[in-house]
Amino acid sequence: MQQQEGAPWGAEWQAERVTLGRHFLRDMEGLWHQVLKQAAVVEATLNTSVRALCDGRADLAAEVKFDEEAIDRWEVQIERDCLKVLALHQPVASDLRRVASILRINSDLERMADLARHIAKRARKIAEEPLGRALPRGLEAMAAEAMEQVRESLDALTQGDVALARAVIAGDRKVDRHRSAVVQELKQAIRDDPDRLDSWLRLINAARNLERVADHATNIAEAVVYLKEGDIIRHDASTGRFSKPRP
Repeated sequence: MQQQEGAPWGAEWQAERVTLGRHFLRDMEGLWHQVLKQAAVVEATLNTSVRALCDGRADLAAEVKFDEEAIDRWEVQIERDCLKVLALHQPVASDLRRVASILRINSDLERMADLARHIAKRARKIAEEPLGRALPRGLEAMAAEAMEQVRESLDALTQGDVALARAVIAGDRKVDRHRSAVVQELKQAIRDDPDRLDSWLRLINAARNLERVADHATNIAEAVVYLKEGDIIRHDASTGRFSKPRP
């Protein structure tokens, strides 16, 4: 995520906010900065878990647990701060939309951290029981693709870039198709090398986790569109994407 000082959102709040009061503006800017910091930590944690998986690094997998615990505490604090803003300032119109979006993004970031932990756990087990051959290339490519979705969704969030957000949403189906191909590849690996069944099943689960990571990145991109344009598009057939059940 490319963090930028003085991101465009602060200026928009001053120019467009409906709810009056310096305290409200201060609280909203504080919330926004906390979410951006949380997003940067979640992205770094996901990168660590993916590297642990692709490089067979049990030492990296061990680092993810501590990050995930800190993110859980952070997510609770941001939610409390959002509820405090709602109770004290009773925002309306675009201001209320911003608080609602922060709550949603906060939840997606916490779930992405959970998925990073699941991927890291499987990476540690696989590192302890080497596959005896290289990780399936399709899985590595899928991991890179999912992380690109994460980077672009968080860049769209930081920059308020609706065009980039819509590109992330359009790319979600590509990750889904890639996951299906990876699962087929791993099922063939089970037939070819059944003695390593547990390892292949862990990799199938890791692929599903990566798909869910990309889904949450798409949710964040949808939140950017909602923030900027007020459109709720997650059930919009014109986007080619319908919301999936959250894990």
